[in-house]
Amino acid sequence: MVEGWRNGLREATNSKPLFVTIYATVIIGVLVSSFYVFSAIYSPTNGSTSWLSSPPLSTAGRIRQSPQENATFQTPVVPPPPRELPLPSPEEAQGKSLGKIWVSPPRDKKMPPLESFKLTKELFGERVKDNVIIVTFGNYAFMDFILTWVKHLTDLDISNLLVGAMDTKLLEALYWKGVPVFDMGSHMSTVDVGWGSPTFHKMGREKVILIDSVLPFGYELLMCDTDMVWLKNPLPYLARYPEADVLTSSDQVVPTVVDDSLDIWQQVGAAYNIGIFHWRPTESAKKLAKEWKEMLLADDKVWDQNGFNEIVRKQLGPSVDGDSGLFYAYDGNLKVGILPASIFCSGHTYFVQAMYQQLRLEPYALHTTFQYAGTEGKRHRLREGMVFFDPPEYYDAPGGFISFKPSIPKSLLLDGKHTIESHFTLVNHQMKQIRSALAIASLLNRTLVMPPIWCRLDRLWFGHPGTLVGSMTRQPFICPLDHVFEVNIMLKELPEDEFGPGIGIREYSFLDNPALPKQVKDSWLDVQLCQEGKEGCEATNITTPSGFLKFPKRSNEDTFKAIFSSFNDVKVIKFSSVEDAFTGFSDKGREERFRRRVKRYVGIWCCEENKTPGHIYYDMYWDEKPGWKPVPPQTPEEDHPPV
Repeated sequence: MVEGWRNGLREATNSKPLFVTIYATVIIGVLVSSFYVFSAIYSPTNGSTSWLSSPPLSTAGRIRQSPQENATFQTPVVPPPPRELPLPSPEEAQGKSLGKIWVSPPRDKKMPPLESFKLTKELFGERVKDNVIIVTFGNYAFMDFILTWVKHLTDLDISNLLVGAMDTKLLEALYWKGVPVFDMGSHMSTVDVGWGSPTFHKMGREKVILIDSVLPFGYELLMCDTDMVWLKNPLPYLARYPEADVLTSSDQVVPTVVDDSLDIWQQVGAAYNIGIFHWRPTESAKKLAKEWKEMLLADDKVWDQNGFNEIVRKQLGPSVDGDSGLFYAYDGNLKVGILPASIFCSGHTYFVQAMYQQLRLEPYALHTTFQYAGTEGKRHRLREGMVFFDPPEYYDAPGGFISFKPSIPKSLLLDGKHTIESHFTLVNHQMKQIRSALAIASLLNRTLVMPPIWCRLDRLWFGHPGTLVGSMTRQPFICPLDHVFEVNIMLKELPEDEFGPGIGIREYSFLDNPALPKQVKDSWLDVQLCQEGKEGCEATNITTPSGFLKFPKRSNEDTFKAIFSSFNDVKVIKFSSVEDAFTGFSDKGREERFRRRVKRYVGIWCCEENKTPGHIYYDMYWDEKPGWKPVPPQTPEEDHPPV
């Protein structure tokens, strides 16, 4: 196991610039928690219409697995005496009549002074309900994530929330949108800080300082990262465990329960994830927050999540009782529960395993972990799940859209064993079609709706046998776009003189999104490719009596432009297939710029077991290289994206 992580580090140092970011931003944080991940894997045992889409799922019967018989923990401690909390007054606990959210202040009204947004008990008390406050924080670069977070809560009729603004620009923007906000006094930059950067670590410290500051107010605090969304009201679930000091999510990928009980703590080997966790204002919780804060302030190289795990795991066990799922941790007095990963979902249990669907459970939360394209990748994941809040113009792009139905033979998808070779054969077949669709989208100046991509193998940061042992990953499965493509590169503005015109993309679920406006839904052109020379197959802009357009395969640029210019007002052009649809750009310079662009769009698969390096580069033009095979780089000189 350790050697596998050493291999990952060697890969990071050997990789060329395009992929250095992948390893540099991921391995630093994951390295320390790798022990937990491997243990888990290989363990022996009200203003607007709702736009989020959650499948109506029934709740399974309450079945609970037994804890490991050989689970170990330290000597049981004597339970502490009943605690007396410094509770707020009844008026404070219930909260005043909470002001409405999304109601913008009058534009002729002057914004209150910054001082009035200061973090105080009184300011928090104005938003508290039933003694609970739900909080996230961020800077202006994450405003769309923050608005999405707020929108989901208000759609669930939850208004006891607050957003911490780390820069004045975000504070002002949220105030004028009618979102409850307070000033964290961070004076941060307004740009995306990047995972693993010094500023990223500063944000983590701000979280801990915030928790340490709020708990003495006497309110329960549900603390959330901005890259997560609420799909179901979590407050009744959290209230089921009134004795818990802390309830935390985790990076667990192997189910320990098959109902909505807390995860079995003895079987959770993965890191506790602090992107979603609930604190009660007990003395034990306040003591933990204080020690955690002091640890991070003393060493700016400690990642906040690793610090939390280190402190909490000073002692694990025994169980608080026989059936609640709570256990003692930290100093032997702290009562902790681990939220079930099946319904308080990570990016893996939601998007890769679809664990909640397989167990017929309703998910409460989705946190965009386990992904590979930075902030852009997180945003795209949420869009794929149709749970991201985008402005109306996102759904009605200038020039319109094109989409296509992928053609995948059953043999590529289902036959034979799930191996590296069969995985790449399947993905490459789809990639060639996507390449053609990108060219057509570029030619017609339309935005491409990406198809769903089928994968046979999971993608991780280390060598594995194809899927995580013990997980519920089905093979094959529809994998997130960032498993194959560099979403951040696809969305990045590249110099047009070197890479040709940009090509807009949308997520595969885009045309199914309830937010799609009527003028787009009702404006379609279906295109069926045909073999030129056969009866009825000719280049014409006249549709058939059934309403679709026949279009010859292997058409050139002039034919595409001539025919489809007649349909510039049509919002969506849907091809039945794009295989052999386009022969290429007539301008060789533009063709070369297009090739230069899309070569950068594809990423890596990771990783083959017991290989250094173990990653394999996808190649957009694999079919032009006779004898191409999916193998890791054989020498350091070969360790670079395809040219």
